[in-house]
Amino acid sequence: MRHALDEADKALLAGDVPIGAIAVREGAIIGRGYNRREADTDPTAHAEMLAIREAAQAVGFWRLEGVTLYCTLEPCCMCAGAMVLARLPRLIFATTDPKAGAGGSVFNLLENPLLNHRVDVAHGLFAEEAAEQIRAFFRGLRADGQK
Repeated sequence: MRHALDEADKALLAGDVPIGAIAVREGAIIGRGYNRREADTDPTAHAEMLAIREAAQAVGFWRLEGVTLYCTLEPCCMCAGAMVLARLPRLIFATTDPKAGAGGSVFNLLENPLLNHRVDVAHGLFAEEAAEQIRAFFRGLRADGQK
């Protein structure tokens, strides 16, 4: 999770919401991502999506068998859907997203029995540190009168 937090710092430096993700297989990082929505003017450029894409390239297949994704924030519906479609076996996220989380707090797409795949989910690792990164970012925006 420490590496995912480092990715989140990159988003912060780029002026985006500090969310980071890494994909790990057999102990090696095979995918990295940080929020690039602002930098890329792309609403799909979430940290998880970028890490999933990079991991699929590394594996050479769209099924991410044996991959664990670490993310600093609970995924949204789009990212959770991508995890199900990629057949990701495991997700570990730091802190919940009470406004848009799709990993159990608002929705639970990842463990929905109606879908053809379920992702094993764990959370709480470095939760306070990840939450504080995000809170500090939005405090800064409010102080600058941006949001």
